[in-house]
Amino acid sequence: MIKVLGLLAVSVLSLPVNAATVEPYSPAPGVLCDKSICANKHGISVALTTRYVGKKQGEKLAAAGQFDTTAFTFRGGLFCDTNERLCRDDRYFGPDGKRSGKVNPHYTALLFGHADKP
Repeated sequence: MIKVLGLLAVSVLSLPVNAATVEPYSPAPGVLCDKSICANKHGISVALTTRYVGKKQGEKLAAAGQFDTTAFTFRGGLFCDTNERLCRDDRYFGPDGKRSGKVNPHYTALLFGHADKP
């Protein structure tokens, strides 16, 4: 019983650490991916997802039908908007109705080739 509780405590305590380490990666210049999607400066791409994540994920993405591919959130919370040409640490809005997430210059530069501040 004590071993089970100990294992449960360890697994629960490790959840936030694992969630925090999920970060997008850049398999090619101007491309960001996670385990589910890939995107470029134009937005989420079925072709890039198929190429870098795999055929199965590409098919899943294609089967999702039409949706706004220009604003997306990667696993781990990084939010990118191709109209704004920025990536932010989260996708939330402030009381003024504007995006409140801090601009992430590293991922903005990887995806859009610049790190402009709004």
